Amino acid sequence: MQRDARLQEQVETILREAYPEVEVLLVEQLSPGMVRVFIDRPGGVDLDLCERVSTALAPVREQHALEVSSPGIERPLVKPEHFRRVVGEPVLVKTERAVAGRRSFKGVLTDAQEDMIQLDQDGEAVTIPLAAVRRSNLVVEQLGGTR
Repeated sequence: MQRDARLQEQVETILREAYPEVEVLLVEQLSPGMVRVFIDRPGGVDLDLCERVSTALAPVREQHALEVSSPGIERPLVKPEHFRRVVGEPVLVKTERAVAGRRSFKGVLTDAQEDMIQLDQDGEAVTIPLAAVRRSNLVVEQLGGTR
């Protein structure tokens, strides 16, 4: 799976005009012919909204099979504001290149800035540049989690 900045911009532009209340969380190209779009809005996402968004994204559907989805409980984190909203929550972060000797991190998000995030990974603070993040999402704790 890879993020495609051009597709992300195309989807955001279309939806900004058609459904300004809808936030595009993530556009992923799952394969050359398949695109997944995660959306959210203040009142939540239902099947009707997913269908309307899919219809509005006809230009994308001309080139790709399209899946429109709600973020779910383990919502993807892409933009700085997504990270800022979940400071104090457990997250999983995978990076494009090694950061502090590794490419996969799971810990509590302790800080989120425009260009970096910081996690508490097993009691150790790890700073990750946002430019290095390949994929990130909230993590639902298996034992005793409340999220």
